[in-house]
Amino acid sequence: QVQLVESGGGLVQAGGSLRLSCAASGRQFMNSIMGWFRQAPGKERDFVASISWSGRNTYYSDSVNDRFTISRDNTKNTVYLQMNSLKPEDTAVYYCAAGPLGRIGRMAGEYDYWGQGTQVTVSS
Repeated sequence: QVQLVESGGGLVQAGGSLRLSCAASGRQFMNSIMGWFRQAPGKERDFVASISWSGRNTYYSDSVNDRFTISRDNTKNTVYLQMNSLKPEDTAVYYCAAGPLGRIGRMAGEYDYWGQGTQVTVSS
Protein backbone atom coordinates (compact mmCIF):
# COMPACT_ATOMS: atom_id res chain seq x y z
CA GLN A 1 0.00 0.00 0.00
CA VAL A 2 1.05 3.57 -0.70
CA GLN A 3 -0.26 6.71 0.96
CA LEU A 4 0.26 10.07 -0.75
CA VAL A 5 -0.11 13.53 0.77
CA GLU A 6 0.18 16.67 -1.37
CA SER A 7 1.19 20.09 -0.09
CA GLY A 8 2.35 23.46 -1.39
CA GLY A 9 -0.79 24.68 -3.09
CA GLY A 10 -2.09 28.19 -2.67
CA LEU A 11 -2.88 31.49 -4.35
CA VAL A 12 -0.35 33.03 -6.72
CA GLN A 13 -0.42 35.80 -9.32
CA ALA A 14 -0.10 35.06 -13.02
CA GLY A 15 3.54 34.73 -13.98
CA GLY A 16 4.52 33.54 -10.53
CA SER A 17 5.88 30.22 -9.35
CA LEU A 18 4.83 27.51 -6.95
CA ARG A 19 6.29 24.17 -5.90
CA LEU A 20 4.07 21.26 -4.98
CA SER A 21 5.28 18.35 -2.89
CA CYS A 22 3.90 14.86 -2.51
CA ALA A 23 5.09 12.82 0.44
CA ALA A 24 4.69 9.07 0.09
CA SER A 25 4.63 6.29 2.62
CA GLY A 26 4.91 2.60 1.92
CA ARG A 27 7.66 0.46 0.46
CA GLN A 28 6.10 0.41 -3.02
CA PHE A 29 7.19 4.00 -3.65
CA MET A 30 10.57 2.81 -4.92
CA ASN A 31 8.81 0.50 -7.37
CA SER A 32 6.42 3.11 -8.71
CA ILE A 33 6.19 5.72 -11.38
CA MET A 34 4.77 8.98 -10.09
CA GLY A 35 2.45 11.40 -11.78
CA TRP A 36 0.71 14.71 -11.31
CA PHE A 37 -2.83 15.34 -12.51
CA ARG A 38 -5.14 18.30 -12.14
CA GLN A 39 -8.87 18.84 -12.18
CA ALA A 40 -10.62 22.15 -12.72
CA PRO A 41 -14.31 22.68 -11.85
CA GLY A 42 -16.54 20.94 -14.37
CA LYS A 43 -13.58 19.33 -16.14
CA GLU A 44 -12.05 15.88 -16.29
CA ARG A 45 -8.93 15.00 -14.38
CA ASP A 46 -6.10 15.79 -16.80
CA PHE A 47 -2.51 14.60 -17.03
CA VAL A 48 0.17 17.12 -16.06
CA ALA A 49 3.46 15.25 -15.72
CA SER A 50 4.96 11.88 -14.84
CA ILE A 51 8.34 10.53 -13.83
CA SER A 52 9.96 7.09 -13.86
CA TRP A 53 11.19 5.46 -10.66
CA SER A 54 14.80 6.51 -11.39
CA GLY A 55 13.87 10.04 -12.40
CA ARG A 56 15.63 9.60 -15.74
CA ASN A 57 12.42 9.78 -17.76
CA THR A 58 9.90 12.57 -17.48
CA TYR A 59 6.79 13.41 -19.48
CA TYR A 60 4.61 16.49 -19.69
CA SER A 61 1.33 17.56 -21.17
CA ASP A 62 1.53 20.09 -23.98
CA SER A 63 -0.16 22.72 -21.82
CA VAL A 64 2.61 22.73 -19.18
CA ASN A 65 5.64 21.71 -21.22
CA ASP A 66 8.58 24.12 -20.71
CA ARG A 67 6.88 25.68 -17.68
CA PHE A 68 6.59 22.82 -15.17
CA THR A 69 9.25 20.41 -13.94
CA ILE A 70 8.62 17.12 -12.17
CA SER A 71 11.27 15.54 -9.99
CA ARG A 72 11.56 12.95 -7.23
CA ASP A 73 13.83 12.26 -4.31
CA ASN A 74 13.56 8.59 -3.45
CA THR A 75 15.65 9.02 -0.30
CA LYS A 76 12.89 11.29 1.01
CA ASN A 77 9.97 9.41 -0.58
CA THR A 78 8.87 12.67 -2.16
CA VAL A 79 7.91 13.84 -5.64
CA TYR A 80 7.82 17.51 -6.61
CA LEU A 81 6.19 19.67 -9.23
CA GLN A 82 7.90 22.99 -9.85
CA MET A 83 5.48 25.32 -11.61
CA ASN A 84 6.78 28.48 -13.27
CA SER A 85 5.12 31.14 -15.42
CA LEU A 86 1.75 30.21 -13.99
CA LYS A 87 -1.39 31.14 -15.89
CA PRO A 88 -5.00 31.49 -14.72
CA GLU A 89 -5.87 28.38 -16.71
CA ASP A 90 -3.54 26.40 -14.44
CA THR A 91 -6.06 26.87 -11.63
CA ALA A 92 -7.17 23.44 -10.44
CA VAL A 93 -6.89 20.87 -7.71
CA TYR A 94 -3.60 19.05 -8.22
CA TYR A 95 -3.25 15.37 -7.38
CA CYS A 96 -0.21 13.14 -7.19
CA ALA A 97 -0.46 9.47 -8.01
CA ALA A 98 1.61 6.28 -7.93
CA GLY A 99 1.47 3.52 -10.51
CA PRO A 100 3.29 0.45 -11.82
CA LEU A 101 6.71 0.55 -13.43
CA GLY A 102 7.17 0.50 -17.17
CA ARG A 103 4.42 2.97 -17.99
CA ILE A 104 4.53 6.52 -19.26
CA GLY A 105 1.55 7.24 -17.05
CA ARG A 106 -0.45 9.72 -19.14
CA MET A 107 -3.72 8.02 -18.28
CA ALA A 108 -5.33 8.31 -14.86
CA GLY A 109 -6.38 4.67 -15.04
CA GLU A 110 -2.74 3.58 -15.00
CA TYR A 111 -2.31 4.64 -11.36
CA ASP A 112 -3.17 2.63 -8.27
CA TYR A 113 -2.86 5.26 -5.53
CA TRP A 114 -3.92 8.89 -5.27
CA GLY A 115 -3.42 11.74 -2.87
CA GLN A 116 -6.19 13.96 -1.57
CA GLY A 117 -5.25 16.91 -3.76
CA THR A 118 -4.06 20.46 -3.16
CA GLN A 119 -5.69 23.60 -4.53
CA VAL A 120 -3.73 25.89 -6.85
CA THR A 121 -5.32 29.21 -7.76
CA VAL A 122 -3.68 31.61 -10.21
CA SER A 123 -5.06 35.14 -10.33
CA SER A 124 -4.83 37.41 -13.36
